[in-house]
Amino acid sequence: MIANLVQLAAEEEQNPLIPPGPELLVGTIAFAIVFFFFWKKLLPNINKVLEERREAIEGGIEKAEAAQTEAQSVLEQYKAQLAEARHEAARLRQEAQEQGAQLIAEMRAEGQRQREEIVAAGHSQIEADRKAAAQALRQDVGQLATELAGKLVGESLEEHARQSRTIDRFLDELDAKAEATR
Repeated sequence: MIANLVQLAAEEEQNPLIPPGPELLVGTIAFAIVFFFFWKKLLPNINKVLEERREAIEGGIEKAEAAQTEAQSVLEQYKAQLAEARHEAARLRQEAQEQGAQLIAEMRAEGQRQREEIVAAGHSQIEADRKAAAQALRQDVGQLATELAGKLVGESLEEHARQSRTIDRFLDELDAKAEATR
């Protein structure tokens, strides 16, 4: 059997990789027809779909970039508004603290003024009471002094002018003695 194969191979001297001429011609024509059909019908549709897809992808990327830019802009605005709100809150806190301190100072000053008025009114009332008491005491002492002097002298000192002079002289002497002891 090997001998038969060798004999067959010797008879066929043609290269198995190169087809016979008529087959090559029919194959080339069929390839050209299929290639022409693909080139005219299928290739434009494929290119059209690829172009649409490329545009959709590029459009999506551009939209995403635009959305990202807009989001970044909104974020920056938000941060600026937040910083402004924080600054405003700090300013309002500072103003409230200043107003509170001013109100406290005003209330202290008002309290101090009222205290001084009360103390001054108390001092003037004490002074008025002291003067009234001194006047009443002066009259009582004068009355007693007049009666005592009248008993000592033996005559009546009921006369008002004499009584006043005697009382004033006596009280002046008492005041002089009181000042001397101070």
